[in-house]
Amino acid sequence: MSKDLRVIFVKLADRLHNMRTLDFKSEEKQRSIALETMHIYAPLAHRLGIQKIKHELENLSLKYLDPVGYDEVKSDIERRYGENKGFLDRARLMVEENLSAYNIKYHLEGRVKSIFSIYKKMFNQGKTFDEIYDFYAMRIIVDNELDCYAALGTIHEQFKSIPNRFKDYISNPKPNMYRSLHTTVMGHEGIPFEVQIRTWDMHTVAEYGLAAHWKYKIGEQAKKDIDEKLYWIRTLLESDRGLNDTDELIGPLKIDLFEDEIFVFTPKGDVVNLPSDSTPIDFAYAIHSAVGNKMVGAKINGNIVPIDCKLQTGQIVEVLTSTVSKGPSRDWLKIVRTSEARNKIRQYYKKEKRTENIALGKMEIDRELKRYGKSFSEAQKTEIVGNIATRIGLNDADDLYNNIGYGGLTISKISMKLRDEFERVINPEAGQDAVKQPQLQRSAKLYSDSQSVIIDSVENCEVKYAKCCSPIPGDTIIGFITKGHGVSIHKFDCPNAVAGMNDPSQADRWIVASWNDRAISPEKHIGNYDALISIFAIFNKTLLADITLALTDMNVSVSTISIFRKGDTCTVEASLKCSNIEHLRSIMSGLKRLKNVTDVVRGG
Repeated sequence: MSKDLRVIFVKLADRLHNMRTLDFKSEEKQRSIALETMHIYAPLAHRLGIQKIKHELENLSLKYLDPVGYDEVKSDIERRYGENKGFLDRARLMVEENLSAYNIKYHLEGRVKSIFSIYKKMFNQGKTFDEIYDFYAMRIIVDNELDCYAALGTIHEQFKSIPNRFKDYISNPKPNMYRSLHTTVMGHEGIPFEVQIRTWDMHTVAEYGLAAHWKYKIGEQAKKDIDEKLYWIRTLLESDRGLNDTDELIGPLKIDLFEDEIFVFTPKGDVVNLPSDSTPIDFAYAIHSAVGNKMVGAKINGNIVPIDCKLQTGQIVEVLTSTVSKGPSRDWLKIVRTSEARNKIRQYYKKEKRTENIALGKMEIDRELKRYGKSFSEAQKTEIVGNIATRIGLNDADDLYNNIGYGGLTISKISMKLRDEFERVINPEAGQDAVKQPQLQRSAKLYSDSQSVIIDSVENCEVKYAKCCSPIPGDTIIGFITKGHGVSIHKFDCPNAVAGMNDPSQADRWIVASWNDRAISPEKHIGNYDALISIFAIFNKTLLADITLALTDMNVSVSTISIFRKGDTCTVEASLKCSNIEHLRSIMSGLKRLKNVTDVVRGG
């Protein structure tokens, strides 16, 4: 897509065809494809302005994701439409008479709000079906902008307008180029309905979005115009993360596509759209990477503000820069909301701070290697890191250190490779163990717990997972030979394990254990292992519902969940089922993106 963005339209058409024929797939496949469509393809169609495809994808996805809710809303629509039979036709006739009286040329359409749109309002805003004011809608299409405002005047003259329900997207278009006038009025029968007013050109763009431009433009200039309008998605696709990590790419992509948007202004009056909860740092990098890199402060509506404050729609944002700025802080990576800002900060550190990155990367690697409890030389460390760099496609050890230092690669992503190389390079008898380890016979290996855990030197043993730390595949683990209950598996850094290994009376009962490759990288997320997490959030009455719904969307089973409130904040403790450490990190990453959630950490 980053080479030729027209591929996006082909992908959307292909996905629409898949959704229309989804009845022939298994139930599991239906939910998987529908969830992907709802999270990626429908928001993508929205950002491209292709409302015709967006609405159909949403309705089809809902049909498979929540068939009960879909049927309930559908029956409610049929019930209300039957109760108010003829209302839309009567209101339409009155509007036509008034428009004709003012000699306005028009085309008039009437419609009932889509099933998904009603479902979303009921769920997100906690409304009942009877509180949906724009259930009925009319669309007036006229010849020019002047007639749009003239038609609006006739509507407000004829019907009583509902306060705070007027939006002018003609003078303030949406980022996807959508332009129309929206107003909600009260019909003479006491039934509210929405009126949309637009020109024929606006209507074409609203239905087909950016794809509509090919109807009017050809040649290099057209391609240039379209590529400029699609710049926002190119910035997502051209991120350099060091590795092809699908989860880390899709996570930010879903945020940028799916989140509610805010609209702020530059001092010159240009509109910049950003995801909700964006900061002045996100704004600065949306303007240009050089502006973000030289940023030293920010003003909102003329007042100096902290650079981590959250922007709101309508604010005028000014970025304060300095030629002597030392560049962005690494802490900004924890503050920024957009993937564009995050990528540009990482690019800065990758190019400008290589020496500093290498030093930070070495510190991270040293810290991880020391956890293994065996001494090692500098030459051995260089061999270990060099081998890993080669395995993941980097040139040398310094490239690996640099990637870790600027944030393109995390220790957790290479922890298992690091452990494997460490065991291969370091002779078990070389040096003194930081913790006394038993001498092991590597030839005797038993695949335990359905081949999830490999226990060295112990045969026919029973395996159980310690509840004090709840280890899961991907954790560095160690086994403890219990009396009559087999081997208890602990995380290597579990406080109970650390204390036990330092107890001379127990030292010989601690044995080496590791995960089988199939446990670490299962074919699919089965969710056999218990994991504890703590969710820190700002309290609101829908928080628990939001969390459980997000977990349901991610197909995660919840064993227990409880909430502890303290003033305006709270902590949610949950026990989940996951398949491995990467699955858990993906779950935690999804929860962190919820509104009002400030942090998610692992318990145990």
